[in-house]
Amino acid sequence: MVSLAATSIAGPADLQLATTYQKGIALQGYWVSEKLDGVRARWDGHALYSRGGYRITAPAWFTRDFPSQPLDGELWIARGRFSEVSAAVRRVEPDSEEWRQIRFMIFDLPASPAPFSDRIEKMQALVAASSSYTLALIDQQPATTHDNLMRQLDKVVAGGGEGLMLHHGNSLYHDGRSQALLKVKIWQDAEARVVGHRQGKGKYQGMLGALEVETPDGRHFRLGSGFTDEERAHPPAIGSRVTYKYAGLTATGLPRFASFLRVRADFPASQGASAK
Repeated sequence: MVSLAATSIAGPADLQLATTYQKGIALQGYWVSEKLDGVRARWDGHALYSRGGYRITAPAWFTRDFPSQPLDGELWIARGRFSEVSAAVRRVEPDSEEWRQIRFMIFDLPASPAPFSDRIEKMQALVAASSSYTLALIDQQPATTHDNLMRQLDKVVAGGGEGLMLHHGNSLYHDGRSQALLKVKIWQDAEARVVGHRQGKGKYQGMLGALEVETPDGRHFRLGSGFTDEERAHPPAIGSRVTYKYAGLTATGLPRFASFLRVRADFPASQGASAK
């Protein structure tokens, strides 16, 4: 497998990014949808690009009937199958059998000047008019109360889902963090860069014990849980970006109960060293 580092780059995509939902935020006017555990992608009318701006080399048939206008969405198979999507999108030569399982689940129209509620109608029309089975729309429902939102979150998580998204119906699309786009999760999550591997002990002898990671503000800590045996045998490369979950911060500002979630599939990884 060859990483996205070997593919063309158009610069980081101008994507709208979510902030975290807090109890007390008025939910009137928001739409709620499931937060899918796939790979974020943007269709520019001609090709698919990752969040980091790297070209995703999907098979020609996958995007043949996509519309000419830009789409923002998630390449996704099903709950709990992120690693399969990640493997598929990181290949320079796409594997058609892998891609036949994937759908591009759209949730926004970056070039549209309309408010989000109107963009939902436009997305519904685009999907209905498309002959491509690879294009689908993430279900959007009006948000009601905090209690209902929490019940919906519990149901999604119990079914193996990751969380929920809230998007205000009156908001316009713009790149960067937005208070109009909120993620609703039991755990918080963040990203860090892998800077070292720590050798495992006991049953993990000869495998990864923990990743040493660096946050964007230069803080270092270790991730020692959340890995499968396969991930411990073949750990994320040094230089790669990983997503981890945590429950708040310690008094020193480090993530509390931090646990590995996944490698960021849209970021090129440098070749890492073995665990030490």
